Amino acid sequence: MPPTPRDDFDALAREHRADRFHDECGVFGIHGHDEASHIAYLGLYALQHRGQESCGIVASNGREHTAHRSMGLVADVFHEKNLNRLEGRHAIGHVRYSTAGASLIRNAQPICVNTDGGPVAIAHNGNLVNAGAIRRELEGRGAIFASTSDSEVVLHLLARSREEALEDRLIDALSRVKGAFSLVCLTDDALIAARDPHGFRPLSLGRLDGAYVVASETCALDLIGATFVRDVDPGEVIVIRRGRLRTLRPFARQETEYFCIFEKIYFARPDSNLLGHNVYAFRKELGRVLAREHPVAADMVTPVLDSGTAAALGYSEEAGIPYETALIRNHYVRRTFIEPAQSIRHFGVKVKHNAIGGFIEGKRVVLVDDSIVRGTTLVKIVAMLRNAGAREVHVRISSPPTTGPCYYGIDTPTKEELIASGHTTEQIREIIGADTLGYLGLEGLRQVGEKEVKRGFCDGCFSGCYPISMHAGETVPQLSLFRALEEEPER
Repeated sequence: MPPTPRDDFDALAREHRADRFHDECGVFGIHGHDEASHIAYLGLYALQHRGQESCGIVASNGREHTAHRSMGLVADVFHEKNLNRLEGRHAIGHVRYSTAGASLIRNAQPICVNTDGGPVAIAHNGNLVNAGAIRRELEGRGAIFASTSDSEVVLHLLARSREEALEDRLIDALSRVKGAFSLVCLTDDALIAARDPHGFRPLSLGRLDGAYVVASETCALDLIGATFVRDVDPGEVIVIRRGRLRTLRPFARQETEYFCIFEKIYFARPDSNLLGHNVYAFRKELGRVLAREHPVAADMVTPVLDSGTAAALGYSEEAGIPYETALIRNHYVRRTFIEPAQSIRHFGVKVKHNAIGGFIEGKRVVLVDDSIVRGTTLVKIVAMLRNAGAREVHVRISSPPTTGPCYYGIDTPTKEELIASGHTTEQIREIIGADTLGYLGLEGLRQVGEKEVKRGFCDGCFSGCYPISMHAGETVPQLSLFRALEEEPER
């Protein structure tokens, strides 16, 4: 299927964002371990970068589910007392990213329901682009939703499925949605993991002391001491029950896959391996290509910490310019802090970063970051470097201009809010106050990406070509949702 031009999305973008909120997050699951909830806690701790708004764990003792969900960071939400209450040898967990207007406990996951087949809990990473239309149809039939998350649509479809086994009901539900999903599902006795046929979001399988583990990234496996087995394949459904793993491939294999390239550029942790390749090494290579595409005479290369570190090292090595730390980051900044009145200018940025004044005075600085979204942070950082005495500031970005939103699981602003969607590179350079500005070219990104993502990747936020349409009327392939349900033969 050819990618869909971004223009086809623009008319539906606002409706899409209003229908439900992005589920940009991390998931974790473990089956068959005596300390399942504690292991899940550690797994979520490693995945904290994938979501800081809320978190939750659901455990199963083989008969019933016990859940704990709350707003906040993993280390703040969980403690020995509530972890001990999550009894059972099976557990799944979720961390959710902060998105505007969605900071509500009702959107925290995993989502739990009781069905006629037993309890079911789901933790989901990704976006379902037809969830709003399906939700309206379901509500028209009397369904009541408890959250604004598109993940809940899957549970409603599962509950209405005529399949008998819960894993078959889940497959039936997933066959009716479009978009990105890497999810874990916990029943009374089974852990189910599934990845969408296009493979937008990562999902890894591991082993720990005889137990099976599933996680969004391999860094979670590293923390708990698990052995990486393999990636969950696009379109694959894994069912783990009574210590045995069964793999199903119920969805048609796609000729082209669309792994999110922004996972490798920014979102994933640099110590993770995605699709068999290290993220840190990928980012260094982007920096090397960036140095070849946009060379400049300078005294030092410095990153915007921590997002630009690997690319800055690659740029430094390729350009032969010393890598230095010109900015110091305060690693103890939390999501919220008490701001003073307007007496301290640019307070928010200064809490996170501070320039080393005596060190960079009179120097020509290459400032490297992974992307420019709105541009507001870079305006302040460039000004900070100049105020600290930098003679020149040359900004280099290790990705192409971000000209469109992501619809498949990375929470980016609307097109109108993206600085590159309405400004040229020269205009952006003037806005941020840099002497020069250079973005990695789209072809340069694709050349690096093609070495690691063999079956294709999604770069829609840069190229404007999106692989899955959002057009109204495409809620369920071939038939409307309810006609499809009603016309299925009795089983």
